[in-house]
Amino acid sequence: MSHDVSRQRTALITGANRGIGREVTAHLHRCGLRVIATARTEADAARTAEWLGPGASGETLDVTDPDGVERARDRIGPVDVLVSNAGVLLDGGTDPLNVGLDLVERTLAVNLLGAWRVAQAFVPGMVSRGWGRVVFVSSGIGTFSIGLFTGSPGYSVSKVALNGLTTMLAAQTAGTGVLVNAVNPGQTRTRMMPTAPRSAAEAALDIAHAATLPDDGPTGVLLRGAQPVPW
Repeated sequence: MSHDVSRQRTALITGANRGIGREVTAHLHRCGLRVIATARTEADAARTAEWLGPGASGETLDVTDPDGVERARDRIGPVDVLVSNAGVLLDGGTDPLNVGLDLVERTLAVNLLGAWRVAQAFVPGMVSRGWGRVVFVSSGIGTFSIGLFTGSPGYSVSKVALNGLTTMLAAQTAGTGVLVNAVNPGQTRTRMMPTAPRSAAEAALDIAHAATLPDDGPTGVLLRGAQPVPW
């Protein structure tokens, strides 16, 4: 990685118990950050922290639970780097005319409102301290430049909304020392997409790059690799 980050920086990763989130946690840990791996269950979070080794900790964090997010914030304390990775794809194989809107609601509850809730919990502290990095894990099918995918309409719309949240938070925090960006990791082999060409470790490098941008780095953009790409 091209940009060193002080060992005092603390990074919190949501959905850190598998896939891209687990690999991001591992990479930031290797880079010397104090990492907090979060997952919906205490056992999953603890397993990831144990896998990472000394200097890592696990915390229970369900992004859909408002009280739980507040309790986690109070337990964890200041966070400098937030990687909002927790996400679900529930409506694959449907289309906009037949998808159950309960699936869309559940998707938005995690992918948009969950990410927003965690940002509201931790980003104000970054602003008050004058430094922070926020990374939302987005998707190419949440962009108009690539095109939304009608085969998972709720998921696609949730990522469009997440991209919108990225730009708003970046505008709100402009000039504070907090950089807020989204990353399109590309088609990555995870439980969501088991036959994709890219490994989770490769995708994690892009997200870790965005999480450790220098102070003159971009904010309010969508990154693919290290490069800003169109929304």
